[in-house]
Amino acid sequence: MPYPQQVTGKRIIAAARQLIEAEGADQLSLAVLAAALNVKAPSLYRYFSSKTELIRAVNTSTLSELVEALMQAVQQAEAQPHAQLIALAKTYRAYAHAHPATYMLAFSSADPALQPDASYAEGLALPLQRLIGQISGEAQSLPALRGALAIIHGFTALEISGQFRRGGDLDQAFEAVIDTYLRGWVN
Repeated sequence: MPYPQQVTGKRIIAAARQLIEAEGADQLSLAVLAAALNVKAPSLYRYFSSKTELIRAVNTSTLSELVEALMQAVQQAEAQPHAQLIALAKTYRAYAHAHPATYMLAFSSADPALQPDASYAEGLALPLQRLIGQISGEAQSLPALRGALAIIHGFTALEISGQFRRGGDLDQAFEAVIDTYLRGWVN
């Protein structure tokens, strides 16, 4: 087995994310994680004092990676806010589909001990609010933001959990819902 110093916090988080995606968060334990990393379980306590602390780090990593993907999508989209918001929404959904278990874990925990610092949630919301404010007007940007987040996350979460069983093209439906919502806010 490698010595603990060969294990890093980032490597532990990456392995935990892989295990959560494969087995679910309920199956994650420091012992299982240590076995996956080929180290002894006590060596992980050097980095994370508990499963709760590890899950919080996983959630922080997930949100950080999601925000980075969203920023890249906005930068690569056309210059119009509407096009940037469509690109952002599609990227959000694609990210959630690529990482369904860690995505749902990051957004479903009501336990403050498992939630990332508020700055990560702001990192997700503020760029979206700035963009949507260009469509809705600054005074209406907060309700427009909340609605957009509810639609994007709600659609995505329902889809991931298998709740859309009535057929139809979900890609087309998602884009139509987002497009219609944004058009409703044009000031």
